Amino acid sequence: MNPNSLAGKYGYLFPELNRLSRAANVITEDNVLQPANTEIRKYMDMMCAAHMLPGSAFRGLEHAQDFLQAIKSGKKGIILMEHYSNFDLPGFIWLLDRSGDVGKELAGRIIAMSGMKLNEENPYVSAFAEAYSRIIIYPSRSLAAIKDPEVYQREEKRSRVINLASMRALDQARKEGNAVLVFPSGTRYRPGKPETKKGVREIDSYIRLSDVMLLVSINGSCLRFSEDPKDMLNDVLFEDKVFMTSSPMYSCDAFREEAKTWGGDVEDKKQLVVDYVMHRLELMHEENEKGRLD
Repeated sequence: MNPNSLAGKYGYLFPELNRLSRAANVITEDNVLQPANTEIRKYMDMMCAAHMLPGSAFRGLEHAQDFLQAIKSGKKGIILMEHYSNFDLPGFIWLLDRSGDVGKELAGRIIAMSGMKLNEENPYVSAFAEAYSRIIIYPSRSLAAIKDPEVYQREEKRSRVINLASMRALDQARKEGNAVLVFPSGTRYRPGKPETKKGVREIDSYIRLSDVMLLVSINGSCLRFSEDPKDMLNDVLFEDKVFMTSSPMYSCDAFREEAKTWGGDVEDKKQLVVDYVMHRLELMHEENEKGRLD
């Protein structure tokens, strides 16, 4: 075992995480909304503090303030963020929390959309994820990967039931003044595998059903893949300077129209909108990387 992996460095916490965990490991329509476990959150904050170097910051607080005011006034808000590791959400919340009153309040109103894998595959991975408020979905990629026809038929029915319940939970959460955070790639980006950085077509529906939007780029990473990306507990920890940077607040309707202008006359308008999201995030990433290590 790599001593710098999650399991190697923080395996001593596993018994305590197991004791504190309260989330169901099997997702049904009745437990898709999973509020943050504040006792586990303390350990995640400790890990962020240990691995984010001085100078790490959330940048664009003025945009976060515009967004916070909008969702408090009744607007439906969505945050679309790059995805490199399972530390992205913990790091984002940790940096927001420490950026002042606006950041702290926004951090407390964020509910992440999360795939079932984090809950169902490993109880310790599930416990780490449980530190943050989430709405669980059945990802389309997971369903598409099923080859057995009988299993696919059963799981397709299950996915519809779970995702319908998730959309109801999402609607209620936003009526209560919360914002939804979504990783538009649907998976962590693996270097050398550009398909993992392609946006998921269904993300257009989240944008269409929202009023205002922030894009957030991530530069730097404290958790990186091992030789076996499927083994999340074997991901390797690093110390790094991390920037998480917000775009200005967008009108979702205006953004979708801008995407059509950018992409021209293409047949799949939904995929075009998501491709434009990923394009804008990539531009932000490249720009923000220039000053990160100065």
